Amino acid sequence: MDPIKEYIQQETRRQFFGKSAVGLGSAALASLMGRGSLGAVGQSSISSGGVPQQFRHIAPKAKRAIYLFMAGAPAQQDLLDYKPEMKKWFDKDLPETIRNGQRLTTMTSKQKRFPIAPSIYDFKQHGQSGTWVSELLPYTARMTDDIAVVKSMWTEAINHDPAITYIQTGNQIPGRPSLGAWLSYGLGSENEDLPAFVVLNSSWTGRKEAQALYERLWGSGFLPSKHQGVALRSQGDPVLYLSNPKGVDANRRRMMLDGLRKMNENQYARGGDPETQARIAQYEMAFRMQTSVPELTDMKSEPKSTFDLYGPDSKKPGTFAYNCLLARRMAERGVRFTQIFHRGWDQHGGLPKDLPNQCMDVDQASWALVQDLKQRGLLDDTLVIWGGEFGRTIYCQGGLTKKNYGRDHHPRCFSIWMAGGGVKGGVVHGETDEFSYNVVKDPVHINSLNSTILNQLGIDHERFSVKHQGLDARLTGVEEAPIIEGILA
Repeated sequence: MDPIKEYIQQETRRQFFGKSAVGLGSAALASLMGRGSLGAVGQSSISSGGVPQQFRHIAPKAKRAIYLFMAGAPAQQDLLDYKPEMKKWFDKDLPETIRNGQRLTTMTSKQKRFPIAPSIYDFKQHGQSGTWVSELLPYTARMTDDIAVVKSMWTEAINHDPAITYIQTGNQIPGRPSLGAWLSYGLGSENEDLPAFVVLNSSWTGRKEAQALYERLWGSGFLPSKHQGVALRSQGDPVLYLSNPKGVDANRRRMMLDGLRKMNENQYARGGDPETQARIAQYEMAFRMQTSVPELTDMKSEPKSTFDLYGPDSKKPGTFAYNCLLARRMAERGVRFTQIFHRGWDQHGGLPKDLPNQCMDVDQASWALVQDLKQRGLLDDTLVIWGGEFGRTIYCQGGLTKKNYGRDHHPRCFSIWMAGGGVKGGVVHGETDEFSYNVVKDPVHINSLNSTILNQLGIDHERFSVKHQGLDARLTGVEEAPIIEGILA
C-alpha cells in the first residue's frame, strides 16, 4: 500500500476510535452537522431536543441556563452577607486568628494594618424566607422567595484572570473548554438556526478601569471549535460579517458555501480531521444566522410593559438590561446557554461611589429576567445564576473613613444566587464567620457550583469527560465536587 495512504487511514482510525472512546463522539459529531449526510450519523441516539440519549445521566430539571457574571467580584458583605457586628469593629485590626496567615494580593500585602471596614449600607429581611439583602439591591430583595442564596462559595484563585478562568473553565491555566462549550458539546442545540452558546458583554457605569475579558473565557479549548461561544455585538452587525457584502445575494452565498462544503468534505475524506466537519457546520450555522439573528435582536415586537419591567436601559443595546431581555428571547428560542458579562465590580477604593452604580445597572434587570421567565412558564426549566469570581475583604484597602473605603480580593468566601431549573426558592445555604472572612458552614467550592449546574441539566459531572493528552479531562477536575443538594427542590 502507498505509505501516505496507509498513514492517512491510520490517522483516520485513530481519530475515529479516539472519538468513540469518549462516549459522546458520534452524538457530538451529529449535533455538529445538524443536517445533511453526516447529520444522519447517530440519528437514533439523539433525542427530540438534540440531547444525546446515552448522555442523559440524570433526569434534567433544566433545558437551558443563563449565567449573569459580575466580573470583578462583588463585595459580599455589602450585598448579601449581612454582618451587623462589624459596626463595633470599625477601624480595628482584623485579628490574626481570623486571617490565619492567608496569602494576600500585592495590593495589600505591604499594608501595616488591616482595618475593618463595616458596610455602610442598611440590610433588611425579605420574603417568607427572611433573607437579608442590602438596600443596594431593592429588586433582588423582592424575589428572595424565588432564589437560593449561597453565602459559602470559595476558590483558590486570588487574582482576577486566573479566578475568572478557573470558574469558567475549571482550571486557572488558560486553554480548557468553558462551561458553555461543555454544555454545547454534551447537550447539543435545541435550535439549529442559533448557536447553542451565546455570550453578551454589557456596558457598565461603575469603575471604568475594569479587568479585560478574553475570548478564551467562552472558548472551546480542546473540544471542537463549533462549541465555542458566539459573542453578539451591540453595534453594527450582531455578529461580524453576518451581512453579505455588496453585490452578493443569498443565492450567490448559498452557491459559494455549497462549493466550499464539497472542498471541505474532500479534505475530510483525505485526512479524517473532525475539525473539518466543525468548519462545515460553522459555515452552515453562519448562513442560517443571517436570518435568525436579525429576528432575535429585533425588539419591535416587545410591548411597552416588557421594557417597563426591565427598566429604561433595556432599550439601549449593550446595556445589562438590554442583554437580559435578549437572554429571555434566546431562552424562548432554545439557546442552550447564555452568558452575560458585566464588568466593573473591582472596588479597591471608592466603593461607596462605584458599587451603587453597578447595582443599579443589574438589580432591576436581574429581577425582571427571573419574573419574565416565570410569567412565561420558562423559569421551571431555565437555570439562572448570578455571581462573580471571588469575594472581597472585610478590611479596607487604602484609607478608611466612616463614608469611604475599598476592599481587596478575597477567595475564601463569597456569595451568589441561583433561581429556576429545579432550584428551591427562599433558601440561604452556608454561613461565614462574623467577619465574612472564612466559611464556617457548608462550604461550596466553585467546582461544586459547576457540578450543580451540570446536574440540573441532566449531566453527571463525574461521567462527563473527554480524552485529552492521555487523560479523561473534566470541567470539574479530579477532586470531589459534590452537588449543592441543600438548594435543590
